[in-house]
Amino acid sequence: MKAEDAADMMDQEKVNDRFKQRAAVGIAILAMLLAITGLGGANAGKEATNNNIYAANHYAFYQAKNIRQTDYNLAADAIELAFLQDGSLNAEARTALKAKAEAYRKTAARYESEPETQEGKKELMAQAKDYESKRDHALKQDPYFDYAEALLQIAIVLISVSIVATLPWLAIVGGIVGAAGGLLMVNGYTLAVEIPFLAA
Repeated sequence: MKAEDAADMMDQEKVNDRFKQRAAVGIAILAMLLAITGLGGANAGKEATNNNIYAANHYAFYQAKNIRQTDYNLAADAIELAFLQDGSLNAEARTALKAKAEAYRKTAARYESEPETQEGKKELMAQAKDYESKRDHALKQDPYFDYAEALLQIAIVLISVSIVATLPWLAIVGGIVGAAGGLLMVNGYTLAVEIPFLAA
């Protein structure tokens, strides 16, 4: 072997080593992004499920309040109707029935809004809508994380293969795919841009 050939081989090995080092750093960065993406996706899934449950619970509580409110109003109507139809009631019974009907009406009216307990129909509806909004936000985030995970995994595979096969162009393709995955991950957290086919 000539000295020139040995020098060429050593230069080629240095180039290959630099390429492998850069590719390894790229893989490490993509693996870190993949972990962050997985965390974001898992959190978005949990938030969507939890907020959906909370919204359903508040709607059910709202319905229960509505039913009780209707029952109180019907009971008050029945008492007032009996009061009007039965002329034989003495003054004491009339007063008691009137007080009872008024108490039922007050209870029914109180069910409309209870700011101190946050358990009135108005407050329950507002809370249910808030949970729905949070659920919808998490559901919008989820597809971005899913696609970002897939692209980051593909990028890691492409760059790994480029190291084994010593194909720098494959590492570049992997880098581009990884960058797309990273952008989708960032968009999953921020929802800065709505991508139509992912928003469905």
